[in-house]
Amino acid sequence: MSTEKLQKYLAHAGIASRRACERIIAAGRVSVNGQVVTEKGMRVDPEADVIEVDNKIVKKIDKKIYILLNKPLGVITSAADELQRCTVLDLVQVKERIYPVGRLDYNTAGALLLTNDGEAAYKLTHPSQGVWKKYLIETNCRVSQKTVDLLAMGIELEDGLTAPARCRLLDAGSGKSKIELSIHEGRNRQIRRMFNKLNIKISSLTRIEFGPIKLGDLAVGKWRYLTDYEKGMINQEIIHNR
Repeated sequence: MSTEKLQKYLAHAGIASRRACERIIAAGRVSVNGQVVTEKGMRVDPEADVIEVDNKIVKKIDKKIYILLNKPLGVITSAADELQRCTVLDLVQVKERIYPVGRLDYNTAGALLLTNDGEAAYKLTHPSQGVWKKYLIETNCRVSQKTVDLLAMGIELEDGLTAPARCRLLDAGSGKSKIELSIHEGRNRQIRRMFNKLNIKISSLTRIEFGPIKLGDLAVGKWRYLTDYEKGMINQEIIHNR
């Protein structure tokens, strides 16, 4: 008999990322052999146990897919929205059940990955993995090199000091600046909060890289499947060292 943890099996089955599956379990939406389970550590045997989410039997996926979307502004990073706003799944319509890897805020554009591979999603988003995300930032004021150095060292926010970042001043023209910033944390609205702490207003925020995946010249609102090379990079354990 081969068993695995319930949340890991659900992730393998393409229900959601492993962390999201843990929340689904805690919410009482999962049953094993007819009994509701709320503890994430339970071990299951997929060959012998009947596992259900929201009263639907879960089966492992046949094909893993990985998609890169250039998310436009004003699109929700979610599978559905109560206010009926446009979501990323409205832009990426495939027959497989997929979900976004992590989040991009409503007012943030750029590289967003979508997949049905829960383990890959876990690897890309869990804080322990330290995956770097690179952003292109435009401001409505001139930013000095001293400010860039402060951003790189870390900014004290209400939830603690941010980790050291990689920060580069690309252009400091009259009345505006362009900055490239890479972080490996996943705090809510972290970059905007870092700039707000320094009294700098962001006029444009775009994620241009997620780990080894580069946005490149993919047009806004368009998507593509990852190449075999890119999929291989995601599944390497050394991804967070890049």
